[in-house]
Amino acid sequence: MTWSLKGTYFESCNCNVACPCLFLSPPTEGECNALVGWHIEKGDDESVDLSGLNVALAVHSPGHMATTQWNVAVYIDERATEAQNASLMKIFGGQGGGHPARLATHIGKILGVKSVPIDYSINGGNHALKIPDIADVEITQMAGQGDGPVTISGHPLCIAPGFAATAAKSDKLVYNDHGMAWDLSEKTGVFSPFAYQSEQ
Repeated sequence: MTWSLKGTYFESCNCNVACPCLFLSPPTEGECNALVGWHIEKGDDESVDLSGLNVALAVHSPGHMATTQWNVAVYIDERATEAQNASLMKIFGGQGGGHPARLATHIGKILGVKSVPIDYSINGGNHALKIPDIADVEITQMAGQGDGPVTISGHPLCIAPGFAATAAKSDKLVYNDHGMAWDLSEKTGVFSPFAYQSEQ
């Protein structure tokens, strides 16, 4: 079973900037609500091409993210064929091994899985993701020294190991599904490349 994915990911949550969960500290609001999105630039699972597809997770952690099991809603790109959908579910569900399997150990309950249109866009330091009637998220890179990016590397709670994360701030984080309703702005965002693969 050999697969690999690479592309860009971003996340935004309800924590104040910068999110303490990245450093295994408690969330600033006592709980964490996050929307995570991946755009697969190039990917394959055996003979199944996964390039160009998007995946998103809505995550609710009722306490410390490192020690509390997460409630997760899964959204798969509606353009995926049956075979592509099965591959994405296997990989992001943790059954394919690699780093997604480590992330999956934090999941306590899957609230649901939906095949939906996912619009993932990148414009310089701006990342956005939209799922009609469910999610509308936009983050903008923070300005650091000399107006350069603010980066975080080596953080222990990491979606994309091996890459420095660029710190951002949310312009909006709107989500409404599975009984959860968020409408936030000026909160944490981060983005970076990602590269996952099956363990050899």
